[in-house]
Amino acid sequence: MKLTEIQDLIKFVSKSGVSEVELETKEIKIVIRTPKTATQQVVMQQAPTVFAAPVTQTLPVATQVADTKAPTQTPAANDDAKYITIKSPMIGTFYRSAGPDKPLFVNVGDDISAGSTVCIIEAMKLFNEIESDIKGKIVKVLVNDATPVEYDQPLFLVDPS
Repeated sequence: MKLTEIQDLIKFVSKSGVSEVELETKEIKIVIRTPKTATQQVVMQQAPTVFAAPVTQTLPVATQVADTKAPTQTPAANDDAKYITIKSPMIGTFYRSAGPDKPLFVNVGDDISAGSTVCIIEAMKLFNEIESDIKGKIVKVLVNDATPVEYDQPLFLVDPS
């Protein structure tokens, strides 16, 4: 692993808000801890074990949007309350397709069913397919392709009707 890759990893971890990340490869083991004082510690040592290739995980995630807005809402804000939000189950990078030359998983107006893959979130070189656990129609994509996302960040609005 190159020094620039380690520095990029440290920057990513510090921005993500997690307190500790461990990364092991055939050559090295890296542990990054971010205490409350916002300073970072990096511990590196040789890894004596060999690990298997990354595995793609499938995580179903969807939650109902709560109506917690003030009574002085605009009509457009009231419309969003009837939609279900698909949220990010992890911190990582959001991708709308499996690759640059591959078609998008979903577009606005597409009908989805429970178990449909709606996007991929890449975290620590693991590509996690995010599946819908609801049936409906994609109304809005809330995140741009290839941008970082936080845990529980809204990704899509779905009309369940």
